[in-house]
Amino acid sequence: MKIGIIGAGNMGGAIARGLAKTDYFQAKDIIVSDLSEACLSALQDSVPDICVCKDNLQAAQADIVLLAVKPWLVDIVLTEIASALNEKKILIVVAAGVAFEQIYKHLPEALSEMPCYRLIPNTAISEMTSMNLFAAANTKPEQNEFIFKIFSDLGTCMLLDEDKMAAATSLTSCGIAYALRYVRASVQAAVEMGFRPADAQAMVAQTMKGAAELLLNNDTSAENEIDKVTTPGGITIKGLNELEANGFSNAVIKALKASR
Repeated sequence: MKIGIIGAGNMGGAIARGLAKTDYFQAKDIIVSDLSEACLSALQDSVPDICVCKDNLQAAQADIVLLAVKPWLVDIVLTEIASALNEKKILIVVAAGVAFEQIYKHLPEALSEMPCYRLIPNTAISEMTSMNLFAAANTKPEQNEFIFKIFSDLGTCMLLDEDKMAAATSLTSCGIAYALRYVRASVQAAVEMGFRPADAQAMVAQTMKGAAELLLNNDTSAENEIDKVTTPGGITIKGLNELEANGFSNAVIKALKASR
């Protein structure tokens, strides 16, 4: 089983690095194509046995073909590799806002029922802790199970109706940036309070990880966990009130709605 990844940028490279750590693919079974020599060299430096090339058609010879290119390049690349595709292969498109209708429009009529997934991971896929959003078209239950097994090694997988993908992307893919903006602000505050940046970042990052684990590992909610550390007259409620006085929740809600 081979997988061809077209695009070795931030996302394509992260997926390739993550897959190389799983039991489903040896590095030599991952073929990555890109026009950028720098991107290919950086990828091969981190995973020496991975196959790299500048020919998208070569990557498209694989059993699973994954497009990790900018949305405006999807049409061009699909047209370029169409001759290498068939209905026995699985096509995965990683491009926000590119609907199945657009994908199939640029494939030959003979591939109108080719199994296809839209995938939106986030950059934590390189650390095998991504939130992987999937929508599926013309796929069978056993194919869904197979793809989920592969990508479950890289994080959590969720299958959604296509019309939910944009909103979910703002929560998960854009959400990485929003969470890290909180980390950055916290580090800035910590430096003002006398901490070295590296120490502050370590403390904040571990706290964020702990907060996430509380929610993921327990039958609880964010509000319940907030209540546990918010004692009457205590310091936490003072900070929470200051956040709300400065529009924290409203800013988060508006950011998520703006980015869907």
